[in-house]
Parts: sequence; C-alpha cells; structure tokens
Amino acid sequence: MSHPSVGVVGAGRVGAVLAARLQRAGHHLVGVSGRSAASQLRVQTLLTDVPVLEPAEVAARAEIVILAVPDDLLADVAADLAPHVGPGQLVAHTSGRHGLAVLEPFTRVGARTMALHPAMTFTGTEVDLERACVFGVTAEPGVRDVAETLVAALDGSVMWIDEADRATYHASLAHGANHLTTIVTQAMDLLRQIGAEDPAAVLRPLLTAALDNTLAYGDAALTGPVARGDVDTVRAHVAQLTDPSVRRTYAALATATADRAESTGRIDTDTADAVRTAVIREKVR
Repeated sequence: MSHPSVGVVGAGRVGAVLAARLQRAGHHLVGVSGRSAASQLRVQTLLTDVPVLEPAEVAARAEIVILAVPDDLLADVAADLAPHVGPGQLVAHTSGRHGLAVLEPFTRVGARTMALHPAMTFTGTEVDLERACVFGVTAEPGVRDVAETLVAALDGSVMWIDEADRATYHASLAHGANHLTTIVTQAMDLLRQIGAEDPAAVLRPLLTAALDNTLAYGDAALTGPVARGDVDTVRAHVAQLTDPSVRRTYAALATATADRAESTGRIDTDTADAVRTAVIREKVR
C-alpha cells in the first residue's frame, strides 16, 4: 500500500518526532526544514536519509505538508508558503491554539487543510517515538477520513475540536501540563532550600498518586490542609514562603482550591472565606 509523501516545515521537538513516526509508518519524506543546530541534530538522530530543504521547497514537493512552527509564527508562514502549494495537496498544522482559519491562504489556492495537535509534551528525542497520545483535530467533513488515517499512522487517536473551541482546548492542556511544571519545580526548589538532596525522590510518589487519583476521581481526590479546613496551616505555609513568585502561586492556587472545595461541599463557606482571607494579601503583592 502506497502512502502519500510528506514534508515537514519545522524540525523542532514536535515536527521531527512526527516526521519520524510517519517515516516509520511507511510515508516517504520529501524533506524537512530547520536551520538551528538543534533542528539539524534532531534530523540526523531521528530521520533516515531525509534532506533538509527550504520551507518553500518542502511545501512544493509534498502531498501532505505539516507545519510544525510556533503558534505566533503560523499565520506568517502560511502566507509565505501558500504560493508554493496547489490543489490536491493537504496542509496540516500542529498548533493547539489555531484551527482552520489561519490556513485560509492555502484553501484559497485549492489545498485541503486540517489542524492536527498532539496532546503531548515532547523532548524531540527517540523517547517520544513510543508515546501514544490523543490528537486534537479540526477538519472539514470531507477531510476527516484523511485526518483519521494520518493520526492512525502517528499511533494516535482523534478528538474532534470545533473551530470555536480551539483556544479552550489548548488552554486546558497548557493549564494542566505547563503550569504543572511550574508548580513542581517550585516545590523542588523549596525542598532544596531545607536540604533535600533529591527533591524528585521525595515528590515522585506523592505527585504520581495525586495525578492518578485526580484523573480517576476528579475533585474527590483532593487532600491537604485546604480540603481539611486547616486554616492555621495555610497561614503558616504563606508565612514561610519568602520567594514572591512562589508565594503568589501558592496564594492563587490555595484560593482556587478553596473555591472548588467549597463548591463540592468539602468545606463550608466560612472556612473557605478564612482560607481566602489568609492568602489574599499575598495574591495582590
């Protein structure tokens, strides 16, 4: 069975890994683009006999063109590459935020388009090749079969996202994953301050259990001082957080946690108000 040829514009962490997965699935890679030393290394490490070309040449040669570029550059890249694409080609981007509107320059020249965002964090190394994930896909009805086939080649599954819901979809992922990294690194810093030689070893069992329980049970998985209504403990925490950034993060999340604990009946309104009062000065610093 022959597969459509593929070209990837942007050999970053996402683009290089998706290119490698498609090559492994039997697609011929006509080329990838990437100027940085890191991109060049990813191409050499992950891809076999794939030329590094200019973006316009990648777009002109491939039956399927994947744009794996930063969100804020996508509109400009689409405008630049549209003259090099024609009817019958398929252009997909990997942005979580954007849907089909940003690819309008391609539809005007007769190309088919889709938004194809992997709900995964990437290292840009071989580790990523075995990580399956859901892809948030936006596509017109006539392109959905193609989208499902392409996602299957990427070892993924499809979640259909309406055009109007792309920003909300992406916000959910960024809030859950990117902000998690901020919280965990702040917690590791605090442990280092009190002499922990291996903060990750301290936190890993706790965080793994918390994540698994939350994904399985939602708000019912909440534990800790806010859920117990231990307001004095919250005050003691805030008093010891000398880093303003950590203090603000703790205050904002303690407030949000009190809101959810109150709404689900874990604590009463008076207790939730006491938690919010305990941290409100830190929120506005």
